[in-house]
Amino acid sequence: MARKRAVAVLDDPYQPVIEHYRDALAQPAPPVEEFRWQPSAIGPTWQRTPDGFWLLPERTLGWSVLGWTGVWLQLRRGVPWRFTLEQARFILHWYSLDEDGEFVYRDGVFQRLKGHGKDPVGATLLSVEAFGPCRFLEWDENGDPVATDCPDAWVQTAAVSLEQTKNTMRLFPRLFTDEAKEEFDLQIGKEQVYGFGGERLIQAVTSSPATLEGARATFVLPNETQHWNSSNSGHEMAAVIERNATKSGDGAARTLRITNAYEPSEDSVAQRDREAWEETQADLAVDTGLLYDSLEAGADAPLGLESIAQALGLEPGDVPTKEQVAEVLAEVVRSVRGDSTWLRPSRIVKSILDRRNPPSRSRRFWYNQIDATEDAWIDPKDFDLCDPGETVDPILPGDEIVAFFDGSKSDDATGLMGCRVSDGHVATLGMWQKPPGRRGEGWTAPREAIDASVRKMFATYRVVAFWADPSHTRDDETQERYWDGLIDEWHREWGAQLELWAVQGKQGHSVMWDMASPERSRQFTAAAERCVDDIEETAKAIRMNPRSPRLITHDGDGRLKTHVRNAKRYPTRYGTSLWKGHRESKRKVDLAVCMVGARMLRRLVLNNPSRKRKRSGKVW
Repeated sequence: MARKRAVAVLDDPYQPVIEHYRDALAQPAPPVEEFRWQPSAIGPTWQRTPDGFWLLPERTLGWSVLGWTGVWLQLRRGVPWRFTLEQARFILHWYSLDEDGEFVYRDGVFQRLKGHGKDPVGATLLSVEAFGPCRFLEWDENGDPVATDCPDAWVQTAAVSLEQTKNTMRLFPRLFTDEAKEEFDLQIGKEQVYGFGGERLIQAVTSSPATLEGARATFVLPNETQHWNSSNSGHEMAAVIERNATKSGDGAARTLRITNAYEPSEDSVAQRDREAWEETQADLAVDTGLLYDSLEAGADAPLGLESIAQALGLEPGDVPTKEQVAEVLAEVVRSVRGDSTWLRPSRIVKSILDRRNPPSRSRRFWYNQIDATEDAWIDPKDFDLCDPGETVDPILPGDEIVAFFDGSKSDDATGLMGCRVSDGHVATLGMWQKPPGRRGEGWTAPREAIDASVRKMFATYRVVAFWADPSHTRDDETQERYWDGLIDEWHREWGAQLELWAVQGKQGHSVMWDMASPERSRQFTAAAERCVDDIEETAKAIRMNPRSPRLITHDGDGRLKTHVRNAKRYPTRYGTSLWKGHRESKRKVDLAVCMVGARMLRRLVLNNPSRKRKRSGKVW
């Protein structure tokens, strides 16, 4: 059968469908104050204009995608397919273009609560990528993009088991209209959908990473990546899929992963995706073209009886009524379900209250929250509440600060954190980490760049104390300890101006603070416990009253949040410290270590008797 091309023009039969979406999306967005517990909205789908409308991309193939799916696909027999407006906004952004007609996003994650309809959305995108207008052709006379199909379309839905692909593949027999089956000459099987006489293919793949290597798929939909981990070769599969898409001939092959909230202890592909996205949110971070879109219950969303009682402002010891509990839980579910109104909050509330379902599972499934495990150092939701946003000034030039440095040579990250002396606000001043994949082969921490950052810190702020914990690894060439020479330089350069030295006495050192010492391990463990107390007390107070003062605040840096979430409880002879879980773990916690160190150093500076004498007398 001759191959057909589907150039999308804004003409019948697509135009009425497109106008349906345009009219609906032209309405004002609902007010953000709609719910008492505001959900955390991540991604461009949720961006608004200053006057309260949804912010839509200027250039996108998404309108053609919406029009095509509304003509050739169906919700059920005789009922044309229609996305919810939330899903439509996501598609408009997913297919957005830059000024050269290239896709803005090369990679994406669509994370929603259980039951949202991720599989049907995935099936529609597989369909349009196989047979519909999904590629840029040219600009029309108005400067708008014209879409065409992909003549060599080979699209895949990937999973680590065949069972995981069934939810998507079993949709195709009833998803395509009878007209579409005839128009595209479809042959629909359990694991493949062929079109145009076998020239195009939708395929379910669960092969080994070695089998997938080199595949020329034009679009891949990895499914349920919260279950992809090392035990089932999930990481290897994800890496192969990414490489195959990157080397595509026209540069337009992409991957979009659909997932629920992941379990942090499993080190899944979904977790690594989230951590990679969070690292891109820091200032000056490189944009990798990753679209991450999620609607999650806010960090203050109550679930247990105690948190519900606090949220309702009940007196200590009072227990909320069954009606109050159901009302609170239902409102949180409504806030996080978005447009998936087919999800019945009353039914979900019963699941949450079922004692057989632990709270951590309910938070992941129904609140779409990434919940802490029992061995987590702190609850990430508590740490999120310590981010004051714009209500607290960032650390500004001239501010008096202390700083803590944790140095590594290659495997772990190297971090530099500052803490303002006046209020204890902590901020990430630098982080250096081995790049992933082949780019990281032979990588070592760049001492010159790190030295430049430290010098910039001293030039910008009034640094009154600066301690550094070096690794004990050695330089490959000189066999000297990797950091000792540089830390000695910092001591000679600024030791005279630092109020509190790391090691006192004539043979002391103003900067070198080696945590391998038992006494310093004890000191750091006490600081880690104090930091946890400050975070938990702050979170508790904020849940009771959002205007409550915070014992600790941070700058919201995505890398810091990732390192805090990675940190595990580490019992020692002195108490409970933190670490990355085991020596071979690839998770980084170094910025969390630096935060504890900086907070510890601030407390020591404030309690330093010589500092009090200075403040009571001479100007300094």
